[in-house]
Amino acid sequence: MAVAAALETPMEQQEQQQLKKGIAEFYDESSGVWEDIWGEHMHHGFYEPDSRVSGSESDHCAAQIRMIEESLRFAAVPEEAEKRPKKVVDVGCGIGGSSRYLARKYGAKCHGITLSPVQAQRANALAAAQGLADQAFFQVGDALNQPFPDGEFDLVWSMESGEHMPDKPKFVSELARVAAPGATIIIVTWCHRDLGPSEESLTKWEKDHLDKICKAYYLPEWCSTSDYVKLLQSLNLQDIRTADWSANVAPFWPAVIRSALTWKGFTSLLRTGMKTIRGALVMPLMIEGFNKDLIKFSIITCKKALN
Repeated sequence: MAVAAALETPMEQQEQQQLKKGIAEFYDESSGVWEDIWGEHMHHGFYEPDSRVSGSESDHCAAQIRMIEESLRFAAVPEEAEKRPKKVVDVGCGIGGSSRYLARKYGAKCHGITLSPVQAQRANALAAAQGLADQAFFQVGDALNQPFPDGEFDLVWSMESGEHMPDKPKFVSELARVAAPGATIIIVTWCHRDLGPSEESLTKWEKDHLDKICKAYYLPEWCSTSDYVKLLQSLNLQDIRTADWSANVAPFWPAVIRSALTWKGFTSLLRTGMKTIRGALVMPLMIEGFNKDLIKFSIITCKKALN
């Protein structure tokens, strides 16, 4: 890790710091409006493919909970009391919705990190309000340099934060580093499509399309699901499994747009800042990317070897 950091040029280090600052400010600004409209889970819902989704907050909250449960099921996280996770890290925790859910479900100690001071403060406040202050803990922390010792957690959870990581190898190596022997690692993230055998890169239109989204959401260059698999294989992680859940999250973005067009959504957006408004304006680009099979919503899971 230290060697990799030393190899980064001053320009690359500066770009990464600017990106992290932009991410923190984006979520400092936007998390309140998201919670006000959508609740405590700052991630996609899991829906039946091609389903029509109502605009009710309860329906979307149920779909977001289902996303957590489907992720745990896909990764075969054990339910038995003696085998269930006891220590969980939530990498890119938002306002802590997943952590508090996992703390209640498993009786586990959950530690969440985020670049946003506003999110960390709100996550701790919600944990205290929900009687989970002794189980769910949140702090400002960098996913590329996690503030935890090696082998600390038996469930490593990253729900829609990988897309923000400018250094995917370092991101994945940190997930593996903090995982205990036998731990499960779950990455749920946006990816671009896998390249075909004869392709060396995405098309110009695809690159331009993703670049517009990157600028609005403070994202670095995208990667594919197969890129993640290669990174996990390079670390000798086991039982690597992937799935494309794009069809299951397809109803989400139209529902977000409909909520933004309500009076509550419109006035909430106006109370935020330009970063949040710019993000709202590129939502149609996300839908177009999904519809053209450029953007994939992927789950990638694996286990750390016991020895």
